[in-house]
Amino acid sequence: MKPLSADQVRGVWGTLLLPIEGRGTIAWDRLADQVDVLVASGLDGLYAHGTAGEFHALDEGEFDRVNELLARPCEAAGLPFQLGASHPATPVMLDRIRRAAALAPGAIQVILPDWVPLGDDEVVRFLAGAAETAGDVPLVLYNPPHAKTQVSPALLARAAAEAPGLIGVKMAGGDDSWYAEMTAAVPALSIFVAGHHLASGLARGAHGSYSNVAAMSPRGAVDWYRLMTARPAAAADVEQRIAEFFSRHIAPLRAQGLSNPALDKFLAAVGGWADVGVALRWPASSAPAEAVAPARDDVRRLVPELFPDHSTR
Repeated sequence: MKPLSADQVRGVWGTLLLPIEGRGTIAWDRLADQVDVLVASGLDGLYAHGTAGEFHALDEGEFDRVNELLARPCEAAGLPFQLGASHPATPVMLDRIRRAAALAPGAIQVILPDWVPLGDDEVVRFLAGAAETAGDVPLVLYNPPHAKTQVSPALLARAAAEAPGLIGVKMAGGDDSWYAEMTAAVPALSIFVAGHHLASGLARGAHGSYSNVAAMSPRGAVDWYRLMTARPAAAADVEQRIAEFFSRHIAPLRAQGLSNPALDKFLAAVGGWADVGVALRWPASSAPAEAVAPARDDVRRLVPELFPDHSTR
């Protein structure tokens, strides 16, 4: 696949979620089925090894196998894809970057080294080195709220100047002032924000999402994105109702200490579009299976637009 430019990283992208069975074995047949559904869903692109993909819980053989499982169908369909190469250990991450780049994805996603917080010079030095390692494949920086090193708009601008291979960033988003700072500091970068805030983010300057809403309903997330461009007010109303669903069903699970991967798998189980399951790899805690059915009923009532068989609200 040709390397993506920043202006080609747009819209709603979906992630692979590891189906886990038994004592932590990846159900590869179920993962392949999941890829087939995602490729056919109308998403703007797919990616592997984000937080929800449990990249931190994979050995290197599994990492490579997931990459191959995603790359081949996307290449055949002409669908853009990105491969995460993140790892808490810098040498392992650089090796993952090399191996991911060999599959010619549209971009490679990375985190910052994560055992200790980095200074500004260290952030720039790492991203420049990661870009050099990736060669012709561009980079997207994943800098979530739980990262030990938070990258400000000013630091991101410096990194982009010294690492030309950096084309995008995934962050949680922010208020009006944050969007103003980001668009002023890095006007050439693709800015992706949290999926459930995409309508308001798009209105303020974001370009898309590596989407947790797509984790729940890939086709529904695509429909919602199209609504954002055609009827922004209607899309904003959908976002408010998604927020209500999250308040009722996601916030209580988060308050119990469940991680983002657990919540994203829970969303996939609620959507029911693939046989993902709620189980995470040991030692992580999983969402309770008994919470899925009530949430499924509620979200279809609250946000019917996210499901292909929705009725007119």
